[in-house]
Amino acid sequence: MLAPSFRSAAAASIALLFSFMAPPVSADTQNPIEIREWNVPYEGRPRDPFAAGPDEIWFVGQTDGYLARLTPSTGKFGKRDLGEGAGPHNLIVDKSGIVWFAGNRNAYIGRYDPKKDEIERVEMPDPKAGDPHTLVFDADQSHIWFTVQNGNFIGRMAMDDRAVDLMPVPTEGARPYGIKVALDGTPWVALLGTNKLASVDPETLKIAEYTIPEEGARPRRLEVTDDGRIWYSDYTRGKLGRYDPKTEAFAEWTLPSGDKSLPYGTALGGDGRLWIVETGPQPNQFVGFDTKSEKIVSVRPVPSGGGTIRHMMYHPESGVVWFGTDSGTIGKAVVSPDESLIVD
Repeated sequence: MLAPSFRSAAAASIALLFSFMAPPVSADTQNPIEIREWNVPYEGRPRDPFAAGPDEIWFVGQTDGYLARLTPSTGKFGKRDLGEGAGPHNLIVDKSGIVWFAGNRNAYIGRYDPKKDEIERVEMPDPKAGDPHTLVFDADQSHIWFTVQNGNFIGRMAMDDRAVDLMPVPTEGARPYGIKVALDGTPWVALLGTNKLASVDPETLKIAEYTIPEEGARPRRLEVTDDGRIWYSDYTRGKLGRYDPKTEAFAEWTLPSGDKSLPYGTALGGDGRLWIVETGPQPNQFVGFDTKSEKIVSVRPVPSGGGTIRHMMYHPESGVVWFGTDSGTIGKAVVSPDESLIVD
């Protein structure tokens, strides 16, 4: 039940190998997936949805400072205001149903208990870490790892005592952005302000950087497949990139819209298929890429147009990718594992 106040309505490792792949398909390839969107009844850039279950979707309103919840089966929304200047950027929901969010403009990580309608703030211990950005759990949810974009930190918060460690990124102005934790417990980070990826040793908290050979590369979001390889969206060059930590080799593929692609939000399906959104084209395009066959499997325009789709989440139990749009919608893409979608 909703609470009454919840209103309804640093060592560098430079890889020496880099493979260049030809565009795998033409831009007009379709094989569309099913996409459905709900119009959010609130202003404020709804974004970064997180599925706590197939019928419980949480998201933030970045510019108007709120948390919100969608119940897809009924189409109903609920909203919780966060107060002046919160600027929530991202949220995640733990296994007990607690919502954790990045207070991007007020230098804190927030904890919201929907049953008690209570908010706790975990303040950043360094004033330079003013903009917590993207949050992710480790495997057992004992910690939250996060990025601090303009402060140039990668952070870790202990869930039990709320202790926060902040690790400065060695490269100045690196702008740590997207973050994911690999199966071995290593956090990987896209450094948007430079042509690098980074990893953090979870034991020593030391950061290592990995230089993408192309100086103009700007990785924004990333995913990690079960084989430990890192897949990232190269925002400025319109590429899908891959880094293999075992061989120290990079590879890349040109996306259907080429240098006009502006790839941003990504999600990794349970079948090893990567879903990436081109935000340059209007409407935005959902692009599916099979990481095993290394082929595009789907290109699908977003019905609302999308504006910009910034961050996405795959919900394995339902086989759905959830996303928010600057067009004011929360959407789901039903991603199919059907082998007939692979384009030869």
